[in-house]
Amino acid sequence: MTGPLADLLVVDLTRALAGPHATQMLGDLGARVIKVEAPGHGDDTRGYGPPFVGEPDARESTYFLSTNRNKESIALDLKEETDKDVLLGLVDRADVLVENFRTGVLERLGLGIEELMRRNPRLVVLSITGFGHDGPEGGRAGYDQIAQGEAGLMSLTGSGPDDPQRVGVPIADLLSGMYGAYGVLAALHERHATGKGTVVRTSLLASVVGVHAFQGTRWTVAGEVGRAQGNHHPSIAPYGLFHCRDGAVQIALGSEGLWKRFCEGFGLDPDADGLATNGERVAHRERVIEVVEQAFADWDAEPLLARLAEVGVPAGKVRALDEVYEWDQVASQGLLVDVEHATLGHLTLPGPPLRFFDADGTEVTRRDHVAPPLLDQHADEIRAWIGGGGA
Repeated sequence: MTGPLADLLVVDLTRALAGPHATQMLGDLGARVIKVEAPGHGDDTRGYGPPFVGEPDARESTYFLSTNRNKESIALDLKEETDKDVLLGLVDRADVLVENFRTGVLERLGLGIEELMRRNPRLVVLSITGFGHDGPEGGRAGYDQIAQGEAGLMSLTGSGPDDPQRVGVPIADLLSGMYGAYGVLAALHERHATGKGTVVRTSLLASVVGVHAFQGTRWTVAGEVGRAQGNHHPSIAPYGLFHCRDGAVQIALGSEGLWKRFCEGFGLDPDADGLATNGERVAHRERVIEVVEQAFADWDAEPLLARLAEVGVPAGKVRALDEVYEWDQVASQGLLVDVEHATLGHLTLPGPPLRFFDADGTEVTRRDHVAPPLLDQHADEIRAWIGGGGA
């Protein structure tokens, strides 16, 4: 493995998405990630589909493939003492252990946090739950869409207040994985100073509340409850999706200077009554939408985007995912990686969103990514390593 975390061992006891996303992030940075799965069926996401790919007797879930690159797999029954001993051998060697069991499950298996850290005082443990480990609803089971609703995100998403919508990806899972990986890196940094590991906790609830941003302070400070209002920003205007002759474009006029530039480019009066300041435009949002869409009415989307670029107004289209992955800008940012899968052969996967450069400007981003593993693919090597007392 290469990358800034190449000397670290991560034991991954997670399944579904939040935990696996955190460990995939650590694996992308070079950590050795050993994924411990249940015998027989493995991670729940191996069964999430369609779509599935591959031969009927060896099919793979594209959901699983999205969140398990750069990992090894071993199947262990943690109720069996011999398998538990293998896990403990991994714990003894590990830098990080990640788990997303419901509260109390590890303790019932005899693998409570205190026991794990007694065996390995330098161990960093990341624990992810649905709604937190304590509090009046601590230990409550959590799934992404439930968390999106309970944490308020769905009330902010949709065409209007009566149309709550989930985000189109499991954003609570993904965010809790990201926050978890961020917490792990902080704990590893602290370990350099103290020599001791620590426990990092986060949850789907915490991750969504953590990104409320201005919608949070809109309530806690101003006493206003944000509601869904479609594709237009609640505090900036014009900022959103606007229709033109053959489709729609998005514009983001986040300053008065951009508003004046936009108006000059399309023959509008920037100081028209009720539109001269952002506050006025937000108060008269429907009028602003009407003015902008009248200005766009005789334009097709592509020449309109070119004109907006010429004027210097931030703008863009709404791309389908096939368009995104065929876009040369996406490729230029390293957002696609090629791997060789044990049964599927060559695969192109969405890649990690970080790039690294040395002081001379030479890119040193990891390129040797490994395909998501088959269930129990690396069992023999891992068991031999543990049994042989390897460092």
